[in-house]
Amino acid sequence: MSPSQDRIIIFDTTLRDGEQSPGASLNLDEKLTIARQLARLNVDIIEAGFPYASPGDFEAVQKIAEMVGVEGGPTICGLARATRKDIETAAEALKPAVNKRIHTFIATSDIHLEYKLKKTRSEVIAIAEEMVAHAKSFVDDIEFSPEDAGRSDPEFLYQVLERAIAAGATTINIPDTVGYTTPQEFGALIRGIKENVPNIDRAIISVHGHNDLGLAVANFLEAVKNGARQLECTINGIGERAGNAALEELVMALHVRRQYFNPFLGRPAESEEPLTQIDTRQIYKTSRLVSNLTGMLVQPNKAIVGANAFAHESGIHQDGVLKNKLTYEIMEAQTIGLTDNQIVLGKLSGRHAFASRLKELGFDLGENELNKAFLKFKAIADKKREITDWDLESIVNNEIQQPPELFRLELVQVSCGDRSRPTATVTLRTPSGEELTDAAIGTGPVDAVYKAINRVVNVPNQLIEFSVQSVTAGIDALGEVTIRLKYGDRIFSGHAANTDIIVASAHAYVNAMNRLYAWLETQGQEQGEAIASVAGS
Repeated sequence: MSPSQDRIIIFDTTLRDGEQSPGASLNLDEKLTIARQLARLNVDIIEAGFPYASPGDFEAVQKIAEMVGVEGGPTICGLARATRKDIETAAEALKPAVNKRIHTFIATSDIHLEYKLKKTRSEVIAIAEEMVAHAKSFVDDIEFSPEDAGRSDPEFLYQVLERAIAAGATTINIPDTVGYTTPQEFGALIRGIKENVPNIDRAIISVHGHNDLGLAVANFLEAVKNGARQLECTINGIGERAGNAALEELVMALHVRRQYFNPFLGRPAESEEPLTQIDTRQIYKTSRLVSNLTGMLVQPNKAIVGANAFAHESGIHQDGVLKNKLTYEIMEAQTIGLTDNQIVLGKLSGRHAFASRLKELGFDLGENELNKAFLKFKAIADKKREITDWDLESIVNNEIQQPPELFRLELVQVSCGDRSRPTATVTLRTPSGEELTDAAIGTGPVDAVYKAINRVVNVPNQLIEFSVQSVTAGIDALGEVTIRLKYGDRIFSGHAANTDIIVASAHAYVNAMNRLYAWLETQGQEQGEAIASVAGS
């Protein structure tokens, strides 16, 4: 991609930096599902992972390169420290992609040099130059990042960047690694790089930033005004600590205020041409997909994709919107993929109509997945008179994006009330095919269900998060339950939807237990083998 190209490049790092959010670990199938949706969203670059970090990460990057990095698709990127082994592993993983990029990095701030790297400035410059050149021997598209650039000495930073570009870097990424800078400071840093790195015209300036002070998006927009042409971001802003700059907020800010942020010489200030190539109609669905698969809920007041983003409760606001949406809305809900079409299908609808509507919503299901989703749709349609697009989306996400069904919930029954002790009975089918039933008393019906499930599965864990939200309005709305379990230092999420919250809660818990159980089986640990023998007995 030429540095002079007339648009802002969107570099999505949901599968790399986003997955570093505590509890957001994804398996291979889930990563592929997200990568395919990112391709539909039309991001320019997908940072698929850190191949050297683990065999699982290597396989994920390789599969995404093969399945998503096709002709006409996004560039697939792999992260690598500035070491030969990291770079060679990334190059191997990226081989199947048509367009591939190696992203290598080394820290440049004095605090990182002294305490983490224990190297001098001259040593860091030499390493950066040598490793960029080494990466260049494998692929043409090389990105170099001076880690913690936001706290680095600018004069030293200019030297490192100049040498990296001379060695073959085509993109220079400036990370605010710890979310420390302010918009004015970050803009000045980008401007200083443009003015003081002699060969900067040979590379695209990129930015990466964390949201520790809630300034990541503001920093990026200021960077655009000062010369940045690539933005590294994540869906829903997920990532380490307080997260990354949110893709949906950046894209829609550049969309709604494109005349203000237009940085391109020769493009009229009043131009309506978009500043990115993102298909904004895919934003909401991508947000929901990432939220469901990572188990990280989007707060209702989240900009762009929150449940309240297009909701109006104030009478004055409602009156204004009814007269003209522009009175209180600066963008249309349809722009991000929401729809006013509420009644879509009912219990008399057939499989063909169901499949057609899913295709219209952007879901491309295989035969088995479609059959599973249709059976679930019929079950829900018998309980709900009206099925909305949101219901359909929840059904699909709930049915086809699940871990292997090692334990299967066959029955859940509860008894509770203000004068009785909540009691639950559950029946699970174990991996060996045996049905086991147990009962438990809890502080409430959900607690009783979870205790009963634990008695059957016999996998030690700690429930650290339980969240319920309604998919749509009404007493018959689907309730979505998301939970997170902790085992040692690892966290496993579960997600399920049902018109019965207790049933949804049970399925979500079994869903998380299946993830935990599957992970234990792959570890070859003694406790995993012991659990397998109990579950199979």
